[in-house]
Amino acid sequence: MKQNWNVKGELILNCCCTVFCPCVVSLGDHPPTEGYCQGWAGVHIEEGTFGNAKLDGLNVGLMLDIPGNMGRGNWTAALYIDDRADGAAAAGIEKIFTGQVGGSTGLLRVLVGTYLGSQTVPISYARNGDARIFNIPKKIEGSIVPVMGGNKKEPVVIQNSGYWISHDVTVGKAETSKYRDFGRVWNFDGRSAEICQIDWAG
Repeated sequence: MKQNWNVKGELILNCCCTVFCPCVVSLGDHPPTEGYCQGWAGVHIEEGTFGNAKLDGLNVGLMLDIPGNMGRGNWTAALYIDDRADGAAAAGIEKIFTGQVGGSTGLLRVLVGTYLGSQTVPISYARNGDARIFNIPKKIEGSIVPVMGGNKKEPVVIQNSGYWISHDVTVGKAETSKYRDFGRVWNFDGRSAEICQIDWAG
């Protein structure tokens, strides 16, 4: 059954690409710079609902391991749900972020071939100046900063893209990026990152 839902907030994503992720601009037609994509994402939900459940203020994490071109699918994914979410909110978050209820994230149901499940964990998402700090103890430690443009005051922004996450994408890089879970040990310091304002619904 379809369920009404909406999520507004901010998403950060860091991957192993050595320069800014070509998948964003090519919409998955161009391969990642390493030929595969390994990465994680963090989401801070400023406002959100799933049916009658409130999602305001909750955080979400994702692990993504993609064997080639993003648009060809066969992704492996895992989900991390804020331990402050009650049962209804946690169930809603899992359905939204696995594409089960269609709408903005429905594509994930098509692209993810192996879902490793969800974990309920403490998640922090904070801002320190321009930096976004994301942490799941013993699993993800990330600090994402925007890449500044020619005037050194404003970040580089890709506008009017066809990217499903957000049409406007702030180009970033990881000051710190460590992932440890599901047999994966990744260090992506200095690698590609993005910052997106999200407004999703289903």
